[in-house]
Amino acid sequence: MSPADLLSQRSAWFPRPVAAPAAEPPDPATAPLRLVCFPYAGGTVSAFRGWQEHLGDEVAVVPVQLPGRGLRLRENPYDTMEPLAEAVADALDEHRLAHDYALFGHSMGALLAYEVACVLRRRARPTPRHLFVSGSRAPHLYGDRADHTLSDAALREVIRDLGGLGDADTLGAAYFDRRLPVLRADLRACERYGWHPRPPLDCPTTAFSAAADPIATPEMVEAWRPYTTGSFLRRHLPGNHFFLNGGPSRDRLLAHLGTELDALGTTPHRKATREATWTF
Repeated sequence: MSPADLLSQRSAWFPRPVAAPAAEPPDPATAPLRLVCFPYAGGTVSAFRGWQEHLGDEVAVVPVQLPGRGLRLRENPYDTMEPLAEAVADALDEHRLAHDYALFGHSMGALLAYEVACVLRRRARPTPRHLFVSGSRAPHLYGDRADHTLSDAALREVIRDLGGLGDADTLGAAYFDRRLPVLRADLRACERYGWHPRPPLDCPTTAFSAAADPIATPEMVEAWRPYTTGSFLRRHLPGNHFFLNGGPSRDRLLAHLGTELDALGTTPHRKATREATWTF
């Protein structure tokens, strides 16, 4: 039996983060607040490595592992946003995680977080206590790219230009090639997405833009403002599209998240963490 076959459904969608030495991450089912985190296109739960140590014991960081990656490698990735959002909402519902929760998503993950919030609202489930969207244009601005149709070499150039391969192109060609099917599926889901008008959410929303991000400019990120009747705050950080992967911009992002999660009634004790070095 393969490791994937041994996974429970819960650990498949919501694998527990690896704890620091002598530390045990809080149980998502019993923590005062859950921060459900969605990665960028082609990304995995490793995008959120170190977040639990930073945000402390009163916030359970719940990274979402989408099909087609990690120990779910044998599963077919979704290439359409709506059924993916329904499946994530099913999993949150089944495992009783859709209460006292906030959502964070970066790039494609922000769009997915928004759609999941809309699905849960339609099901009369509790709405998120906060929505954090990062490196993402507003939903109605999707659908103007066709990167999933590019050749392998051209797609690699796009990811390199966005900063997804590291300063020294540290992501090996063989590794990148293995990730291409799931990356293309995620890009298809975004590029074929068509927003349809719905009432705005009512939760507070924070949107993060980056100074050197050509596909989620400050104006595109600011366009999230009408998507909530709650408070809206846009924070502008240095860095490129993948600013959450490491460096001072990641530190500032986590500091802002900690402050705003504190405002929800948690009192996490944050610790210093090592800089993230992973990308795609």
